Amino acid sequence: MNLQLHISEFEYNLPAERIALFPAAERDFSKLLLYERGQAITHDRFRNLANHLTQNTLLVFNDTRVIHARILFTSNTGNTIELFCLKPVDPSDYETAFKETGECIWECLVGNLRKWKDPMLIQYIHDGKRSLELKAEMLSKTSYGYLIRFSWPDSSVTFGEVLERAGIIPLPPYIKRPPVETDDYRYQTIYAKDEGSVAAPTAGLHFTEDVLLQLRNKNILSTGLILHVGAGTFLPVKSGFIIDHPMHAEQFSVQRKTLEILLNHSGSITAVGTTTVRTLESLYWLGNKLSNTGKLNKTIDQWEPYEIEGTLIARESIEILHDYMLINGLEEITASTRIMIIPGYKYQIVDQLITNFHQPRSTLLLLVAAFIGEDWKKVYQYALENDFRFLSYGDSSLLIP
Repeated sequence: MNLQLHISEFEYNLPAERIALFPAAERDFSKLLLYERGQAITHDRFRNLANHLTQNTLLVFNDTRVIHARILFTSNTGNTIELFCLKPVDPSDYETAFKETGECIWECLVGNLRKWKDPMLIQYIHDGKRSLELKAEMLSKTSYGYLIRFSWPDSSVTFGEVLERAGIIPLPPYIKRPPVETDDYRYQTIYAKDEGSVAAPTAGLHFTEDVLLQLRNKNILSTGLILHVGAGTFLPVKSGFIIDHPMHAEQFSVQRKTLEILLNHSGSITAVGTTTVRTLESLYWLGNKLSNTGKLNKTIDQWEPYEIEGTLIARESIEILHDYMLINGLEEITASTRIMIIPGYKYQIVDQLITNFHQPRSTLLLLVAAFIGEDWKKVYQYALENDFRFLSYGDSSLLIP
C-alpha cells in the first residue's frame, strides 16, 4: 500500500447538471456501462444485465432497508431542529432498537443546533386515529454527533413505527430538493428487508422483478447479506493524504446459509454495490483473524487488512468462519467494519462489481480505483462523454477487472 497517495489524484470535474436529482422513470431503464478487462468500454440498458453476466457468477446483494432517519422538530421559538438518526446506542443492536417501546437512545446529527434552547423537543405524531407525543432530549456530545434520548408514552408503539410516522427518508446531501412521496419507495431497493441504513445501497436501485426473473432464468444464483449504510459514506476525503482520513464504522451481518452458498459456488462473485464489497472483503479478514488467533474478533479496523498478512485463500477463510458458526450453534454473525479499500488493496473475494458513479475525492471512488486501477479515469470519462447520470439516483456500471 502506498501510504503517500494524495486525494488530488482522485479528482474529476463533475458538473452539477450531471447529478441525478430524480431516479429514471423506470428503475431498469437506467444506463449500464460495461467495462471488461481493459477492453473497449460500451454501454447498454440495465434491464439487459443478464446478457452481460455468465452463468457461473453469484450475485451478492445488500438487503438492508433505509429508515426514515430525519426527524424535524419545532422549538418553542419556532425554529426547525433536525435530528438525523445515525445509529442506536441503547440498545445498540438495530433489530432490538427498532422494537423498543417507551424510549431509546440514538447517536444523531443535529441540524440548527444553535437554535436548540429548550430542554426537550416535542413533536405530536398523528396517524389519522390518534396522536402520539414524541420527545427528544440531548444527553451528551459524541465524536460524530450527539446522544439523543427519544421517549413516547405509548408502550404499544415501537421506535420503528415512530420513525415511520415521524421521520423523513434521508436523501443524500447532494440531492438538493425536498423529499417527495415517490422517494419512499424509489430510494429503496425492491428486495430491502432489515431496517438500519441512513443511505441506500444505490447499485441495487436498478433491479426490478423482471431483471431478477431474467437472471433466474439464466440460472444465475444470488444471495444476500446486510451492511447498514452510515452517513459517513457521503463524507469526502478532506485530508491531503488518504492515510489521514478517518473511516466510519458500519455494522454488518451474514447468515451461515450465505456462507454455505459462497462455499458451494465455484464461479465468480459479483458484488452488487460497494457496501457488499466492504462486507465480503471484511468477511475474509474475520476468517483470517479467526484462523490466526482462534478467537472471533468482530471488528475490522480501517488499515488492518494492510497490516496483517492474508495467509488464507478466500475459500479457506469462509470455511473457517462457517465451521466456527456451526460448532457454536450460530445462524448469523454480526460485526463492525471500518475497512478502507484504496489502490494497492488485493481483493480476496469479489471478482466483479455492479456500482453507480461516485463523487470525486470519495472513499467509494477509491474503492473503484482499487478494483480496476487507473482505468477508473477512462470509465468516468466515458460516462461523462456519453450523458450518464451520476451518484445515488444515477446510472450504473458493471466492472470486470
